[in-house]
Amino acid sequence: MRLLSLTFFLLMTLAGLAQETKLYDVEADASKQIAAAIKEANAQNKNVMIQAGGNWCSWCIKFNKFTIADAQIDSIIKASYVLVHLNYSKENKNEATFASLGFPQRFGFPSFIILDKTGQRLHTQNSSYLEDGKGSYDRNTVFEFLQAWTPWALDPQTYQATK
Repeated sequence: MRLLSLTFFLLMTLAGLAQETKLYDVEADASKQIAAAIKEANAQNKNVMIQAGGNWCSWCIKFNKFTIADAQIDSIIKASYVLVHLNYSKENKNEATFASLGFPQRFGFPSFIILDKTGQRLHTQNSSYLEDGKGSYDRNTVFEFLQAWTPWALDPQTYQATK
């Protein structure tokens, strides 16, 4: 009976982990995902943040958990970006979409692509520059990266003196 209980517990734990890490839809049409995000960003005056990676990528999952766990980082993402998880996997490499974004996979995964509300690519970020060297991400570096590419930060009026 103990063995049966232990087996059941392990199976349920693994099933929960498998469901938890499905950030990327391997069957999604990436160009449609991004087009929908651009439309939403335009309507909400936000930018689009694309997190390129896959369900196989431990650093991709780690980044998602990291951002959700920090209220300030989670807030800046929700307030300033429409988030897209762009799949790259053996099942679906989304080659045309990655080509149209300037081949961000050259930086490894995850990589981040920031688009403005019209779909123009503003920046591609190598995620290794956001790491803390201890197996996680550096909170201040991630926050500064996200803040630097908000619509507010890119608006010239933000920096012009009022008359």
